Amino acid sequence: MRIVVDVMGGDQGPAAVIEGAVRALSTPGTERIQQLLLAGQQGEIESILKRLGLSDPRVGILHASEVLSMEDKPTDALRKKRECSMAKAIDLVKDGAAEAIISPGNTGGLVAASTIKLRQLEGVERPAIATVMPTTNAEFILLDAGANPEVKPVHLMQFAIMGAAYARDILKHSNPRVGILSNGTEEMKGNDLTREALKLCRRTNLNFLGYVEGHDLFADEVDVVVADGFVGNIVLKTIESMGQCVQTILKREFKKNPLRMLGALIAYGGFRDIKHRMNPESYGGAPLLGLNGTVIKVHGSAKAGMVTNAVRQTAAAVNTNLNEHIRVEIAKANAVLAAA
Repeated sequence: MRIVVDVMGGDQGPAAVIEGAVRALSTPGTERIQQLLLAGQQGEIESILKRLGLSDPRVGILHASEVLSMEDKPTDALRKKRECSMAKAIDLVKDGAAEAIISPGNTGGLVAASTIKLRQLEGVERPAIATVMPTTNAEFILLDAGANPEVKPVHLMQFAIMGAAYARDILKHSNPRVGILSNGTEEMKGNDLTREALKLCRRTNLNFLGYVEGHDLFADEVDVVVADGFVGNIVLKTIESMGQCVQTILKREFKKNPLRMLGALIAYGGFRDIKHRMNPESYGGAPLLGLNGTVIKVHGSAKAGMVTNAVRQTAAAVNTNLNEHIRVEIAKANAVLAAA
């Protein structure tokens, strides 16, 4: 297995990405990685590896003279900055020299360049960004989280199939429960898009629940939540900001008097476990499902721990042959729809 990591596009600079990627090679689940290529400016990568004291014979460098910044247009990776680290990393997957790419860089650029260069799996009409969220006892996967603001009903159906495959292969849900996000569970709710998607999903072999509402998401009621990229991205960012808000409020309230501080100290272990469970770093990155190759987007502000988990997550996706499972399930669903 060969994985290429774009180390140049993140908000934290290349050091955190390099540290997390290399340290992942000594963690369980990465034994089958034969080569880990760091894509970026060679001199800077070599300097960081030396400063951090990181070395592994499996680590290599893919030199790239340019960087796709967060301010660049998504199409710049295809037109103006063809020598950027993101573009060169994707080309490596396209040419079969690597099976997967991980990047903390420009999300729009990653989606655009990956889709055009790698192309969709046979039968897949649109790729989708999938994000894992913790619940009270487990987790659910939300897709699309931003790749497709405008979609058709068939796209939502395919997102449901791809999400279910990811939930089975990576999250280990044996029969994942799938629902379409709506403003109510009654069939007359939703809009034209969700109502038509509802009909299509019922023709598949998914464990399909129908509509799910916002209050179902964290109650262990559903394993795969489907929405268009516009709604999904709003849900994702709302959840992230709410988590930060709660954390800020708790810190402020506990510091108001010594008695509360003592209570917080007593409950430290529980708060630590909650923080770990709610920490996005624990879940690695967000896969862009439906492409000929494994593409993982990690947060632009990702620290080393998140990158380490993203490498392990990527290795799991390749090891379980996730893309082939998606292709097979999509083909079955398309055949059913064609017959109908």
